Amino acid sequence: MTDAQETAADQPLRNTGGAPPDDVETAPIPLLEPREGIPPVVADEAALAGVVAAFAAGSGPVAVDAERASGYRYGQRAYLVQLRRAGAGSALVDPVGCPDLTALGEAVADAEWVLHAATQDLPCLREIGMAPARLFDTELAGRLAGFARVGLGAMVENVLGYALEKGHSAVDWSTRPLPEPWLRYATLDVELLIDLRDALEEELERQGKLEWAREEFAAIAAAPPPPPRKDPWRRTSGMHKVRRRRQLAVVRELWTARDLVAQRRDVSPGKVLGDAAIVEAALNMPANTQALAALPGYGHRTSRKQLEQWQAAVDRARALPDSELPQPGQPVTGPPPPRAWADKDPAAAGRLAAARTAVSELAERLTMPQENLITPDTVRRVCWEPPKETTHEAVAEALAAHGARRWQIEQVTPVLVNALRAASS
Repeated sequence: MTDAQETAADQPLRNTGGAPPDDVETAPIPLLEPREGIPPVVADEAALAGVVAAFAAGSGPVAVDAERASGYRYGQRAYLVQLRRAGAGSALVDPVGCPDLTALGEAVADAEWVLHAATQDLPCLREIGMAPARLFDTELAGRLAGFARVGLGAMVENVLGYALEKGHSAVDWSTRPLPEPWLRYATLDVELLIDLRDALEEELERQGKLEWAREEFAAIAAAPPPPPRKDPWRRTSGMHKVRRRRQLAVVRELWTARDLVAQRRDVSPGKVLGDAAIVEAALNMPANTQALAALPGYGHRTSRKQLEQWQAAVDRARALPDSELPQPGQPVTGPPPPRAWADKDPAAAGRLAAARTAVSELAERLTMPQENLITPDTVRRVCWEPPKETTHEAVAEALAAHGARRWQIEQVTPVLVNALRAASS
């Protein structure tokens, strides 16, 4: 460890509560090495048992992070899990060698888990048997506290005064063996999470927002897994260009064929066939593989076998009876798009404009993003079908029915009542 690294490890962590004063310029201290070095990667049951025992004997919160191989592999499974806890140090666990981490999750079941952007990591952690009963999300805490930049690197720098190296965030974590620089990066990702959590808790307490944050964290921990997405093929990039139902069928058939290939080969669907190529085929409706090969995305690197399977998908769409063609647009649940309100219901459009202004002003006063104060969808739903009586009780009940938390209801109800009344007068 260099002198600079020793200084970084020994120096007391700083909590600035945001940016330092204008007249004070402090350069962040580079954090280049974990305090106890890079731990060995745990990839077998014997080594895992040792980690389980160590973390069960540890104390206080446990920092948790996971690395996926988005853009390289099919799905969002975890390829590395990092943990840190007082008394246990840091650990790197390979879910490929140890696919069931239920015992590890149970060993820290009584602890508060500290994650950054928890909703991104929780699905892949649950797949391997790890789910928190309590958590603290440092990204969400930063949003509620009013930080402009809430990435882990920015938060560690602004709050604690250290600079994390973030160059390996988008690498292929399914690579084996994992290179040492990647393991160093992964270890450092949990090195300061608990320190960051403590500083953010103090800042939220100072701002009077700590209970709000705790409600949000509890809601994340208790939330069930999201249901499977309906018609996921409709999220193909460039879909706005596709208008006709027969063309939509081509997108659906090609997307489904690509997904099956990607799943079988365990690679990202985009590496099998790009979204742009799917849209090109839908727009041009090629009659044969020769016409398909002439389209962008189906060039010389596409084998004849691949061309034949993509053309077969196009041909299936061509052969569908009209009754089986997909309808344009996704089924709408709830209010129509706001741009249509002025024509469909001018009074509702007026309510929405007033409510948006009121919520925006409140979010600015509370120094937090509007979407964290109350979801835009909730505001739209209340404005589209407002309570019969614009009372505080009725509006609060409507917000609660749409999933708003207690603190959100307390903050938003007064301004929403005023906005709805003003729009109706």
